[in-house]
Amino acid sequence: MGAGPNRIGQGIEFDYCCVHGTLAVKEAGYEAIMINCNPETVSTDFDIADKLYFEPVFWEHIYDIILHEQPEGVIVQLGGQTALKLAEKLNRYGIKIIGTSYDALDLAEDRERFSKLLRELDIPYPEFTAVRSAEEAYNVAKDLEFPLLVRPSYVLGGQRMKIVLNEEELEQHVVDVLNDFPDNNILIDRFLDQAIEAEADAICDGENVYIVGIMEHIEPAGIHSGDSHAVLPCFSLSPMLIETIARYTKKIALALDTVGLLNIQFAIKDNTVYVIEANPRASRTVPFICKAYQKPYINYATKIMIGNKKLKDFKLDKTATSYFVPVKRGYAIKIPVFSFNKFPNVNKELGPEMKSTGEAIYFIKDLQDEVFQKIYDERNLYLSR
Repeated sequence: MGAGPNRIGQGIEFDYCCVHGTLAVKEAGYEAIMINCNPETVSTDFDIADKLYFEPVFWEHIYDIILHEQPEGVIVQLGGQTALKLAEKLNRYGIKIIGTSYDALDLAEDRERFSKLLRELDIPYPEFTAVRSAEEAYNVAKDLEFPLLVRPSYVLGGQRMKIVLNEEELEQHVVDVLNDFPDNNILIDRFLDQAIEAEADAICDGENVYIVGIMEHIEPAGIHSGDSHAVLPCFSLSPMLIETIARYTKKIALALDTVGLLNIQFAIKDNTVYVIEANPRASRTVPFICKAYQKPYINYATKIMIGNKKLKDFKLDKTATSYFVPVKRGYAIKIPVFSFNKFPNVNKELGPEMKSTGEAIYFIKDLQDEVFQKIYDERNLYLSR
């Protein structure tokens, strides 16, 4: 597993992240190797990577490619949760993870370690407990008030996440989760009912933090972020709350020693900002922000990951305009795309489990726009459980 030629492998899930992340790798003078199981992702950008492997993003396939290519390291931040889950194996086998370290990735994923960090930073978060049995869950419910959010740890798209209202529902769901995920901890969170959800994306080089964007969800907290309409910039949060979100984002990014991208999800209730979770990777909102603000933030973040740049190095471009100053015109709305017509028997109520199959972007001049008014008036306030 020694260092080979200047090569970097990537696990990629998003088209836009794929293109700009790989482009940044090539610009830095490296050979870019991409691993992807979906040919459609690069159908319009087939020449971006020097090498492309159409392989399932499973450890056995990834490891065979690594042994063959002998890369200098692997970028996992651009491949969503699928790639992030491979970090433990990469670390165990001594393969360099480019960007944020494995320990920082694991700290953010491990709710107990992460909540301890939040306590040290004096940042509020919903009370939670990790359990391994229905009996433990029953005892926890005595201290935490219903409704409760119950979910297995380390899963994709809110899989098997559910809001439970009483002890009977809690016991049944915990048993079901244990049958499906016998090796996972089960997280039980106090659910913040009717809270506003927001999220922030940032780039950090380990020393400084740049907040790419803060957006507000139209639907309340509890609906999966992939199923929510998100508005950039925020449309109803006060300047004080936005400043608090920015401050918490910077504190967490530096505390995690983030090198690259970071997404943090927040819930706002009674003018208190709670941190729901932190994802040290490119979230689905990063391509959305890049397109809304017409800035290749993924390109910049990748250069920081591979050590080619620091935030302070992004000064002026040829047009004498700051690299990071976005193009802002009105509001951009992230609109989830559903395929319920292809799956007619699926429950169409939205909840903690993700049901969307993609997203679109829609630009509006102001909040008087008919599309925004319609989405806001018809927003889903009743969650599926």
